[in-house]
Amino acid sequence: MLHRSLLFLLLALAPVRAELNPAPLAAIRPAMAQAVTAGQAAGIVTLVMQGETVVHHEAVGHADVAQNRSMPKDALFWIASMTKSVNGAAVMLLVDEGKLSLDAPAAQWLPELAKVTVAGGAAPEKPITLRMLLSHTAGIAFPPRKPTDGAISLKAYVTTLLKAPLAFQPGSAYEYGFGPTVAGRILEIVSGMAYEDFLRTRLFEPLGMRDTTFHPDEALRARIARTYKRDEDSGQLVPGYNPFVTSDASVRHMPEPAGGLFSTAADMGRFYAMIAQGGVFGGRRLLSEKAVRDMLEPVTAGGKKLNYACGWMHNTETQRVCASMPVDSFGHGGAFATNGWIDPASGLVTVYLVQNVLVPDSGKPRDAFQRLVMEAAGVTVPPPVRAKK
Repeated sequence: MLHRSLLFLLLALAPVRAELNPAPLAAIRPAMAQAVTAGQAAGIVTLVMQGETVVHHEAVGHADVAQNRSMPKDALFWIASMTKSVNGAAVMLLVDEGKLSLDAPAAQWLPELAKVTVAGGAAPEKPITLRMLLSHTAGIAFPPRKPTDGAISLKAYVTTLLKAPLAFQPGSAYEYGFGPTVAGRILEIVSGMAYEDFLRTRLFEPLGMRDTTFHPDEALRARIARTYKRDEDSGQLVPGYNPFVTSDASVRHMPEPAGGLFSTAADMGRFYAMIAQGGVFGGRRLLSEKAVRDMLEPVTAGGKKLNYACGWMHNTETQRVCASMPVDSFGHGGAFATNGWIDPASGLVTVYLVQNVLVPDSGKPRDAFQRLVMEAAGVTVPPPVRAKK
């Protein structure tokens, strides 16, 4: 197996373009329709890109069951923690410019980080870095939910996050949480721009991601796919609560770097294609090859190599987050079962969008979708390694 950095270098210089078998791609739509019939989702949008070419884009089911509104291919979804990958790329834009560093003490940009303590009152043994914040290894505790969540500014929210003691010594362990939110605030400070404005002007507009935003306007709100959950008594899908869909367009949720974006399959496909091509899209370089490699390199915490990087999850030999995708592929999922994944060996990007909360078997349609994509590329993915009891 190629060393990861060499694989990315080869990908950037001469991207691999596997010849795709059209039959498995054609089988995706009926497989997703079957998942809708089985009650695993109300509606599903799937997209596959190879390079900058869309080789599959379909929608099945309903965006709103009660209104009999069919799921359109351009439906808008809350992509939740898929935002973390976008946040990581945004931070790397400033790393490329020499305005930020992944491994320097982050307190130089956010002085409050120099004042934090570890649970029990101990002082941090290492300074917190951006790499730690983006990879959930800084010790930032997962905060309790409050009625004010989303109602205050990113600045004020990060201030509340840093008042709580760290859950562990920086760099010593991993705990999924809101370190990326703190990193997003640092981006805001250093750029001198509102967080959402930076992402819009530096990433979304250059990539042509016209429908990606923290604040959907009235036209975009009309395209939001409704969230569904499984009713405990009837077993049927019923509308579920989504805290990021506000009462109207004028009521705005705080821009959340760890999980607040709304987007479409087409928009996210363009973002992932840029990453898959080593930072280039449409003939324009947004990120350096080095920035992409540094962002995607899994971190080490407490002497243990993890499968998490700066806003990206990896399939490793022992940890396969996406069971139907091969080792060394990477991406991120979202709280409501959305998923975006890249296989650098074949150059394929997959985007899977649903709005499920508390729906059993939500991962099965995604696995079926990705398995068919890999079959189209002629890639045999072994079953995931099961932990020994």
